[in-house]
Amino acid sequence: MNWKNDDELFAIMRTTLYSAVVGDILDKMGYLHQFLPQRIVPLRRDFVLAGRAMPVLEADVQSLSGNQNRLLDKNFGLMLEALDDLKKNEVYLCTGASPAYALVGEIMCTRMKSLQAAGAVVNGFHRDTKGILALDFPCFSMGAYAQDQAPRGKVMDFRVPVEIEGVRVNPGDIVMGDMDGVVIVPKEIEAEVIERACEKATGEKGVSKAIQNGMSAVEAFKRYGIM
Repeated sequence: MNWKNDDELFAIMRTTLYSAVVGDILDKMGYLHQFLPQRIVPLRRDFVLAGRAMPVLEADVQSLSGNQNRLLDKNFGLMLEALDDLKKNEVYLCTGASPAYALVGEIMCTRMKSLQAAGAVVNGFHRDTKGILALDFPCFSMGAYAQDQAPRGKVMDFRVPVEIEGVRVNPGDIVMGDMDGVVIVPKEIEAEVIERACEKATGEKGVSKAIQNGMSAVEAFKRYGIM
């Protein structure tokens, strides 16, 4: 498949691809650790996410006076600036905090949607579940937990490389998520990964049809090399 820009690319990914087939190609190319932890799931099972990572680094804080770092005196740290800096087709991808509070909520997702961001992925909890679902905005998290981040955590930086349990995410990497997981595609290999994933997705449809028509699994794999 050919695409001219990110709008076309992510439309192809949302309609043609799925996390499993993208992960399979990454495996074949030697990138064996590209899935985020399986605890990160979509708020709604039919949410599909495809966009470019805008990594956000959050940290736990204590509400104490006399901080040497003036950033600690700001409400939410740099969270508001990070939100306003989101671009079309980008994914607010946040990590670094303990699971003691929610990292994303309805108002944040409202701002993201207004900027035409692709979605949110947080290595932690979300809150305001009903509100986010009403927005129909793809959000992936560890689950729901209403406790607020305001007195507990602050965004320390954004548009910086982050790591989530061994998976490195650089600004601009592709993030794809669905009900089966969230996978990261490094920017430098994205064209080959997407092209090969599209070919495999088409091939899998042929294998499925052949098996439905009575072909054995052994014969199908021998003929197509796909399973």
